Amino acid sequence: MKEKHEYYTLEKTATAIVRDRGSRFLGFALPVSSKSEFEEHLTQFRKEHPKANHHCYAYRLGTSGSEYRANDDGEPSGTAGKPILGQIDSFQVTNILIIVVRYFGGTKLGTSGLIQAYRETARLTLENADIVKKEVRSYYRISFGYEKMGPIMSYIKKSGAQIEDQSFEEEPWVEFSFPIKSAEKSNHDLGARISGVIPEIFDPEEHQDGWSIQFLESQ
Repeated sequence: MKEKHEYYTLEKTATAIVRDRGSRFLGFALPVSSKSEFEEHLTQFRKEHPKANHHCYAYRLGTSGSEYRANDDGEPSGTAGKPILGQIDSFQVTNILIIVVRYFGGTKLGTSGLIQAYRETARLTLENADIVKKEVRSYYRISFGYEKMGPIMSYIKKSGAQIEDQSFEEEPWVEFSFPIKSAEKSNHDLGARISGVIPEIFDPEEHQDGWSIQFLESQ
């Protein structure tokens, strides 16, 4: 499978409303990056809409979009979560959650009517969204002794890395990232600079005196 260098997701929350024979379908599309984040949002929406009959949803996670779930929340099987997920895939976005909250209006819509209503709500919600392109980045952590802090921080900044997090307590460390398309070379060159050797002879597998770099993840 070809490595992805970029993906599309949402900039911020988007909403839409669809009405069909008395029922109201409230669509909410949110950027999310983990299952725990999704669970927090779902819990919050259930608190905000306690009288709604259904809180149906679908999400897709990961820069490759490999992790997903669809849930009908009491609607007939396949009439809610699957149509919502279908729209997520149609717009080719990931790291996204769509929740459709339904307030029943007294008239049953039937299987085809439900599919249409949930699909339309998800589609309109995504049409109202700000969809943005983001680059996939590789994340690393460098740990070091205090005596090396000054030069290491200088090298990281000069390398063009983006600093994500850091701690300078008992065991100092810095988490940083590069765009995945250049990460391997950029990280190798950084290690060579810290070691004081040219990149051609730097071996990242060898033990480094007073510092070490660990690959964390790409996302």
